[in-house]
Amino acid sequence: MGKISFMRLKGSRSLRLRLLLSTLSSVPILIEDIHAEGTLLGLRPHEISLLRLLELVSDGCVVEINETGTKLKYKPGILLGGRHLVHDCGTSRAVGYFMEPLIVLGLFGKKPLSITLKGITNDSKDPSVDTFKFATLPILKKFGVSADGFSLKINSRGVPPYGGGEVVLSIPIVENSLKAVTWTDEGMVKRVRGETFSTRVSYEFENSLKNSARGVFNQLLPDVYIFMDHRKRDGAGKSPGYGISLRAETTSGCVLSVDTAVFYEEDEDEKKELSSPEDIGEQMALSLIGEIEQGGVVDSTHQGLLFLLCALCPQDVSKVRVGKLSPYGIEVLRHIRDFLGVKFAIKPEPSTETVILKCVGCGLKNLSRKIC
Repeated sequence: MGKISFMRLKGSRSLRLRLLLSTLSSVPILIEDIHAEGTLLGLRPHEISLLRLLELVSDGCVVEINETGTKLKYKPGILLGGRHLVHDCGTSRAVGYFMEPLIVLGLFGKKPLSITLKGITNDSKDPSVDTFKFATLPILKKFGVSADGFSLKINSRGVPPYGGGEVVLSIPIVENSLKAVTWTDEGMVKRVRGETFSTRVSYEFENSLKNSARGVFNQLLPDVYIFMDHRKRDGAGKSPGYGISLRAETTSGCVLSVDTAVFYEEDEDEKKELSSPEDIGEQMALSLIGEIEQGGVVDSTHQGLLFLLCALCPQDVSKVRVGKLSPYGIEVLRHIRDFLGVKFAIKPEPSTETVILKCVGCGLKNLSRKIC
């Protein structure tokens, strides 16, 4: 057997993205100097959990970590998918951190994927389960992925520090490859929808969130509806908190979203009052208006996913419009070039203050179902 050639990388930055692209492109990677400075060295708990998740959904995946956790060898395997899988995501990052790579990998598996993810469903760092359900999954439909088989069921919600949430994610496979897109029309906002939630606190927090957000939007358009999801007992996880997810739906089928959650930090006294729900609701409404003002067919959180899907398309031209490029979006473009050899043509449009990106996809096909 020939010697394996590894792509050599350094640092902990974009580790999740590197593992995702390594798996999709079947390029083994060697990463050194992972969190090599400071008192806490090596891979973090959520990064180790992500590696375990990759082992769970694939066959033949090889992970080697040195004693200090600062050096990682990763050889991707064949994506299997499968039913009734279970993974505990821990409490250092929300399940959204794990779902973003998982929904892409699931498309190229041997079998459709159905997996139960346990941990934190809503926090202020990662996209919430509501955002994935109502804003992320519709993006995949634009690339020719069938809506049949896509679902995200929220069994219980969990917020930091102790989590306790549980969701069931189902992802279909693509029979051959994705479909190249020309997606440049943002359309006009026709309605605003949203969800509030509360766990182990009074539902009055949700009422205040809902009313303050509506107070902003009702000055701009009439079609505004925000659903409430008050959780009790087993459905409320292990920590008190509340939050809101908002999305704007446009006439051309675009969905722009924002979300946040409010909770006690691990070292905070629970007798201390949480942030005002009135302020949070207003801030999130203004944040969504900011995303709309930026322009583009997706919000800034989803730029990276959009670019990756374009790069995975057949060898045909994809063309998309986004607002101001986010730092993560730029990082994704660089890694796509390094792993997949796909380069984007970037053309700013000063008149609309948006950016048009074009690329020819790498033509990734779902070979897992044929190999296995």
